[in-house]
Amino acid sequence: MDYFHWDEKTITDFSDKNISDMYDAGYVFTRIGKGVMHQTRSARIDLSKFDISSENRRILKKTEGIDLQAIELPMKEYDFSIGKLAKDFYATKFGSSIMSAQKVKEMLVNTDKSNFNCLLEYKNKGTFVGATITYLNDSILHYSYPFYDLKDTQKDTGLGMMIRAIVFAKESGLKYIYLGSLQRPSDTYKLQFAGLEWFDGGSTNTGKWSSDVEAVKDALANLK
Repeated sequence: MDYFHWDEKTITDFSDKNISDMYDAGYVFTRIGKGVMHQTRSARIDLSKFDISSENRRILKKTEGIDLQAIELPMKEYDFSIGKLAKDFYATKFGSSIMSAQKVKEMLVNTDKSNFNCLLEYKNKGTFVGATITYLNDSILHYSYPFYDLKDTQKDTGLGMMIRAIVFAKESGLKYIYLGSLQRPSDTYKLQFAGLEWFDGGSTNTGKWSSDVEAVKDALANLK
C-alpha cells in the first residue's frame, strides 16, 4: 500500500518542539524508519474547539464499558498475541501485505527504529479489546495505528476507540490530536468532529490548514 504524500523528510532533532512544528507543517511520523516523516493531507482536531457531539455520545454509549489507558513505550513485556492481532486486523481491512507482526513488535519495543512512544490500550471489564500505537508529547497526540479483534468486538468499536482518544487528549490539556491522513473516500469518518482541520497543500511554503470540510469531501470523492 502506497501512502499518499507530497514530501518526505528524515529528522534528527527529536525534541518535542521540533516534532510538533513538523506536524504543524503537515508532516506525520511513519513506520518506515526512525525519523522518517511524510507531508500529507493530514487531519487534526483543534482541541480548544472540540466539544463532544450527540452522535459522539451515541457511539460511546454503544461501546459502553471500554476504558482507555496510556502505556509508555517501549513495552517491558511484549506478548506475540498483540502483534498477531494487529497483523490480522490490517490484513482483513487492507490486505495481507500491509502490516507484519514483526513490524508491530518493532514499533512497540525498538526505540532505535520506531517513532512511536505511547500505546493506548483499551479494555472492557479487564478484558483486552484493542490498542492504538501513537506518538505523544506535551502538546500533541498522533492517533496512528489502531487495531482490535474484528470478530469478537461489537460494531463501532473502532470509532469508539478514536472518540475516547480525542477525549483523553482534550482532558490531558493537549493542543491537537492528529488522526492520520485523508487519502481514500472511506476516510470521511474523520471529518465528523468539532474543531477538525486538514492540511491542504504540497509544500511547507504553500500548505495551509483548512476547516473547509466540504472541500476535502469533494477531493476524497474524486478519488473513487
